[in-house]
Amino acid sequence: MKTVYHAANTRGNQNHGWLNANHSFSFANYYDPSRMNFGALRVLNDDDIAAGMGFGTHPHNNMEIITLPLKGDLEHKDSMGYSEVIKEGDIQVLSAGSGIEHSEYNKNRDKPINLLQLWIFPNKQNVTPRYEQLSIRELKNDNEFYQILSPNSDDAGVWIHQNAWMHLGEFNDNKEKTYTLKDSNNGVYVFVIEGETVINDKTLTKRDALGVWDTQTLTLKPGMNSKIFLIEVPMTF
Repeated sequence: MKTVYHAANTRGNQNHGWLNANHSFSFANYYDPSRMNFGALRVLNDDDIAAGMGFGTHPHNNMEIITLPLKGDLEHKDSMGYSEVIKEGDIQVLSAGSGIEHSEYNKNRDKPINLLQLWIFPNKQNVTPRYEQLSIRELKNDNEFYQILSPNSDDAGVWIHQNAWMHLGEFNDNKEKTYTLKDSNNGVYVFVIEGETVINDKTLTKRDALGVWDTQTLTLKPGMNSKIFLIEVPMTF
């Protein structure tokens, strides 16, 4: 088993006033050649956006973009004609493919929003752009990891153009959990949203991360009131 540890306070931070962004990997004006990606996972941004503020219309192509609001509502508009509000408890996928433009704004005029946005390199280039949004509340399974994303359109959660899976877990039982990787060529990036977890005698706390590969299984012991995010991606692509 190989690992890489990313403490929360080692992430790149850019505070623009209306946007306070923490970058797990090099992004925008934050550049660290040792933190360009974890396999096919290119971006993991932890963004706080002020009330009524956001990103104006901008382009993307050939990237799978996944957004998870943790607190608050995000307003999305794009060149495909979608105008949606993504709420806490939803997941959104934007397959940029051959090219799209979109904007993202905090829908709330009286409070900030906190969200995670991930970019994953696709396994197909220049596909027709697509949009998908789903409530994952009904997928939740207390004290177990539950799937919210996969490569398969008929599986639980949303799907993307990559051999990748995402699972969330919310824990209060203080028991060990085992995650079995779906593909031996993949690794898993463990991101602690809230609380803590122990992996290989190492304690990860809020917003810490541990990338793990060259293993078939991963054993974790989440603490009480913990929320853990597992991102399984190909290590070569």
